[in-house]
Amino acid sequence: MTFRMVPMTPADADRCAELESILFAGDGPWSAEAFRGEIAAPHIRYLVARDENDRVVAYGGIALLGNDSHPETEIHTIGADPAIHRRGVGGALLGELLGIADARGGPVFLEVRTDNTAAIALYHREGFEIVGTRKQYYQPSGADAFTMRRPGTQEDRS
Repeated sequence: MTFRMVPMTPADADRCAELESILFAGDGPWSAEAFRGEIAAPHIRYLVARDENDRVVAYGGIALLGNDSHPETEIHTIGADPAIHRRGVGGALLGELLGIADARGGPVFLEVRTDNTAAIALYHREGFEIVGTRKQYYQPSGADAFTMRRPGTQEDRS
């Protein structure tokens, strides 16, 4: 599958909300308005993956937190159309987001459902480690989340 990564625009919000409702139905999926609010914030970056027909097939976003002396990044979400799962789009999107984070430096954090083994494996491959568990993090389902951390570019990743 061919796809390209581009910054999310307000026009993409409806499609991202549609994918959210499919992917995270039991966990309070984000609305189009929530996506528009996210991309309007100056410290947040969102990307979408577009297929050869220019359709949004995946999305992801990060928040650039801290300051220049003590930067950190938090991955807010990554989602891909179930029709294209296991085709590398999610991993490529994560790579793009990590490139933004690495250019700034500092550790990268995220939360992931404890039962999402595919995502956890992807994050492990990218250098993330589980550093904690948040009980009943996802609502309304009550599912637990692992907090994962990837050292920053200035830290030892051994």
